[in-house]
Amino acid sequence: MRSALPENQALLPSDDGAPDATLACVVLAHADPTHLHRLVDALDPFPVFVHCDARTPDEVYDAMADGLPARARMMSRLRTGWARFENVEAEIEGYRLALETTDVTHVALLTGSDYPIASSVEIAELLAEHVGESFAYLHALPHPEWRAGGYGRLRYRHWAWNKRMLRLPVPRRLPTGVVFAGGSQLKVLARHHAQAVVDAYDQNPDLVAFWRRSWVADETFVASILKTPRFVPHWEDELVTTSLWFIGWDGRRRKSPPWLTTEAVPALLTRRTDPRIPTDHVFARKFTTGTTDDVLDVLDDRFALRGPARDELRRRMSAAAPAMSGPQVPSGPQGSSVPQDESVAPSVDLPTTGVR
Repeated sequence: MRSALPENQALLPSDDGAPDATLACVVLAHADPTHLHRLVDALDPFPVFVHCDARTPDEVYDAMADGLPARARMMSRLRTGWARFENVEAEIEGYRLALETTDVTHVALLTGSDYPIASSVEIAELLAEHVGESFAYLHALPHPEWRAGGYGRLRYRHWAWNKRMLRLPVPRRLPTGVVFAGGSQLKVLARHHAQAVVDAYDQNPDLVAFWRRSWVADETFVASILKTPRFVPHWEDELVTTSLWFIGWDGRRRKSPPWLTTEAVPALLTRRTDPRIPTDHVFARKFTTGTTDDVLDVLDDRFALRGPARDELRRRMSAAAPAMSGPQVPSGPQGSSVPQDESVAPSVDLPTTGVR
């Protein structure tokens, strides 16, 4: 169900042509300060909350924090990593900060190797079409892409060590009153959905304790909270079942998706602009300084993400602003359920987002 855009959230360009900050971005990072700064710049004017893995060397953390704009802040550090429950905690704390310090309509969860493939103007237009709705690609268990439907991730206690799964082969009881679900950690949540996730985390320590020993909790904890009516009563009516991410899975068994090099540009641009896809991708991954610089340069130029192209877009937006009579809701892509093969890893027992 689509909600009308509140008058105080109307998408009007600011004096420099930038859109209102309708989106806050939580970024989970552990390396590559240069790319992080490029990502933060491309997300302008959206507020950004950066979590850096506590195991990251201090000099790398300092390079991440140094020179960030006022709209970006570093979060308290947790010991995150591949398949660790602390990834969930970092996500929750990012939502908490975004909700406490901004009045945005949506909150996105990204990794430090993501990058937008749509301008902030386009992203704001899309969200203006979906105030009160979230974008996520989740399945109630049994998950069709996971071994045994994914129940083994929860029924047994797990530990992640050196990107390997350690499982205690003694089954345990599953919590009652929960709709178990799973899917990509990467999503864009409506404000009230993000608040519901934070509240469920704070008010249900028993569920938190249970999920600490589940496998790849960042793919099931928040998904299960969102799918459970007692936590989020109208989730199914307020969900756009799609992923807004292009992820370059290549069909090979991997623990993380590959870097998007120049070979991926045609597919990336096609998926971004294909008119047969009702909701455009607006983010992509993975990128890193050095290996993917040429691709990022293409994206910056093609979608006016940074530099002269963005300045020109905002100049035109600012020049058009006086002609707008009152709050207006721009038309944008419509969301619907579509297959997102690139967003699901081919491996049935590995993290589908590959946050590392």
